[in-house]
Amino acid sequence: MSMERVKIYRSLIKLKETELFYMDTKTDGPAILCLHGLHGRAETWDEFIQHYGGRYRVIAPDQRGHGFSGKPASHYTMEEFAEDAAGLLMSLNIDSAVVVGHSMGGKTAGYMAALYPARVKAAAILDITADGPAKPDLIPFEQIPDRIPLTQDWPLPFSTLNEAKSFIAEAAETELDYDFYMNSLIETVEGYQMMFSTRAIAAYYAHKESWYHLLPDIKCPVLLVRAKGNDAVQDDNLLGMQSMLLNSQVREISNPDHNVHLSDKMTFYSYIDEFLESF
Repeated sequence: MSMERVKIYRSLIKLKETELFYMDTKTDGPAILCLHGLHGRAETWDEFIQHYGGRYRVIAPDQRGHGFSGKPASHYTMEEFAEDAAGLLMSLNIDSAVVVGHSMGGKTAGYMAALYPARVKAAAILDITADGPAKPDLIPFEQIPDRIPLTQDWPLPFSTLNEAKSFIAEAAETELDYDFYMNSLIETVEGYQMMFSTRAIAAYYAHKESWYHLLPDIKCPVLLVRAKGNDAVQDDNLLGMQSMLLNSQVREISNPDHNVHLSDKMTFYSYIDEFLESF
């Protein structure tokens, strides 16, 4: 007999600058805030929510520019993403949460921990480094090209669901990537489109920067998880981050897939369990 699923409540909340869609278990217990990566959605955390939702209140938003959340004409800097996430917690009357962020969401978690320390009890940063270029000048949103590397050659909108599935299966590097992109597919009158804003993602790319300078400001416990054998987190980047963080631990998933929260779930959950019990 299968275990009963944790009920997930789906809501929209108005923040200062945008509206966020989020999933929420509304269960008793400490809060865990889950933040998806670039091109992603809250949906990527469904299995995590089922695993932890009985013991924790798990909340997973679509970040700005993604999914059902707002796509404002903004710069899409990490400061903005972090402000959204902190604002979501404040609006839900949650004093502080454990923040678990994958890829771009890991950056959001890091920025939150540095800029809103009272809101972040601990941070798990998954398969992302603090590496990046020097701080760029801000570019007005309307001047950002409305195209991104992922989809610039995709024949969007797809005319049928089968066409979408077939094309995305070819474009995705792994089965988990395929699932990740399919979570952001939506049917419209014109055809099947992606739910993220390409201009928002282009703005994110245009304003990427190194965030090593923030690491000494992060005082809460930090878990760094990387996938072994891919290029997302190089050894020197990992060691550099670890050396600048006050209280960190490093774990590795042997599967090289970037989706470390999905590629070997039992190992990943064992790392999260260990981390949650350490503070």
